[in-house]
Amino acid sequence: MRELGIRSPSAKVGGLVYFGRMLDKIRAHEKNKLSPDYQPNLGRGFDEFCTKFLHVQYRNLVRRVIEGGSDEEILWWCFDKGRRPSENEIYVWNEFMRKRGWNDEITETLKRRKKEAGLAGRSEIDTMFAFIDVDEGRSPATNYP
Repeated sequence: MRELGIRSPSAKVGGLVYFGRMLDKIRAHEKNKLSPDYQPNLGRGFDEFCTKFLHVQYRNLVRRVIEGGSDEEILWWCFDKGRRPSENEIYVWNEFMRKRGWNDEITETLKRRKKEAGLAGRSEIDTMFAFIDVDEGRSPATNYP
């Protein structure tokens, strides 16, 4: 388990899960404080899902984060440069992301990662969000704010 100072993927900014975590990773990387384990996936995976959902380019988001500002200011920049999803679209996004790894195309990846982390017997870890939280030292119960 690792405590990295990166918030849970379930934490919300402007109602969106995952967005704040992505910002935390960008900021940590810019300060050379992001664990090497996380660096190969910057801008990929969930980061890519999030930027595509907001219709912004990851590299442009990185530039905006480096300029500074609050999470909410950066989210509003995304809304301005990309698109602002409706409340219903945000709800669908949150539920989709919250359940990634549960009976979908990344279930096998979740099983592999659990095994690699010595968590294969933990049946309550049934989503990637739950896995990330446990792997980083948080309770998976925080997945449902």
